[in-house]
Amino acid sequence: MKIIKNAKDVINSTYIKPGSVIYTAGNAAVPQTLLKQLARDPYIYNVELLSVLLLGDVEELFTEVACQKIKHRIIFSGPYSREPLNRGMATYQLMHLSDIPKQVIKYIRPNICMFTVSGPDNGGNFSYGTTVEGVQSAVHAIRENGGLVIVERNKNMPFVLGTTIHESEIDFMLDTDYELPVSPVHKADEVSARIGKLVAELYIENGSTLQYGIGEVPEAVTDAIIDKGVKDIGIYTELFADAMRKLIDEGVVTNRYLDVNFSIASIFLAADKAGYDWLDYNSSIQSRPCNFTNSILRIAQQHKMVAINSAIGVDLHGNIWADSLKGRQVYSGIGGQADFLRGSYLSEGGHAIIAMKSTTAKGISKIVDMCPEGITTTAIAADPVIIVTENGAFDPRGLNIAEHAVGIAHLAEPETRALLLKKIYDSPEFHKPKVALKDKPPKGFIPYSMIDHRG
Repeated sequence: MKIIKNAKDVINSTYIKPGSVIYTAGNAAVPQTLLKQLARDPYIYNVELLSVLLLGDVEELFTEVACQKIKHRIIFSGPYSREPLNRGMATYQLMHLSDIPKQVIKYIRPNICMFTVSGPDNGGNFSYGTTVEGVQSAVHAIRENGGLVIVERNKNMPFVLGTTIHESEIDFMLDTDYELPVSPVHKADEVSARIGKLVAELYIENGSTLQYGIGEVPEAVTDAIIDKGVKDIGIYTELFADAMRKLIDEGVVTNRYLDVNFSIASIFLAADKAGYDWLDYNSSIQSRPCNFTNSILRIAQQHKMVAINSAIGVDLHGNIWADSLKGRQVYSGIGGQADFLRGSYLSEGGHAIIAMKSTTAKGISKIVDMCPEGITTTAIAADPVIIVTENGAFDPRGLNIAEHAVGIAHLAEPETRALLLKKIYDSPEFHKPKVALKDKPPKGFIPYSMIDHRG
């Protein structure tokens, strides 16, 4: 391993040749100094860069000039890549998070990998820090084809226990010192609080194992779990954020039913520096690559696995989409939603949940008659996914398509619900949809009022 003083020492046309395929860490572990030099060097061209949610000071990567010499393959889009991706300046790489390592090793075969580390420990091992995801697989691929592993050792990067890389596997290391990207906590509003209460009251119990992400709804679910007094929670997740840290600090998490006595995640995002400091050598949580955390078979083995994710929209059949706004207008990415939805359903006592507000911030309904033409779905109508909005919860298991439609319509706000129900009743394709309402509420649907009354 060679320690370099400047990114220019290795991020240049001598090492980054035309035809290079680069895999970079994303989220809070983006090697910002290396990537900015990649964008700036005028002699580097005709290279490919694969990434999962690039955060931090890397906007330069997505200028028109940079995109002419760097072909971005976006696995999960973020604030900088969204516009270039939808203008044809970058391309969308369709992958489940669980499948990234396999595709990286067998099909993509990068010859350069860049990421951020912390360490070393006494054994000469460096932590992958806040992002393991598919980075370890990229290192393995590079070791097979004689490529380069280039890292930044950021003073602010926590040493997250679990997955490590030995110093002998690193070719170049640059020492840096800048703050890591954060994901601010948004306090749950009244609508999110209703959703959180529904999820906790109906589906989370003592001994449940949890997966969820970042946002108002996860914050609300966390508060509802604490209010309910649930015990012996386990955490087995792809993304670990401050909401889950709160459960650990409150003593709710014991991981009693996991086969290890610590929480497991592949990616970590904190709301502030204190959150990253909390992760440093913290034995209550360990990192694993995403083919481990997101393996459907492993998820299914977890005790009472409850996966809680969100979506952009759902139609009356039960099709769910989370990465796109229109057929080819990509907003984020496939991520690990399908992995956890399918794995949690297979878990004994588990639940696959989509929890979302019924309308957007602009008041547009997320509950629609049919999904947009050409949309990529993260769950199809046959996937037995529970859908929760502030108006209630709908469980499709055991129901026919007309019962799906009526129950899902009840998740919408009142005006939209009335329009959707009229469309259902007037449609000749549905088999006797009004039968689904002979008992009120409709089959599979639990209104919020029932939970609120119980509470």
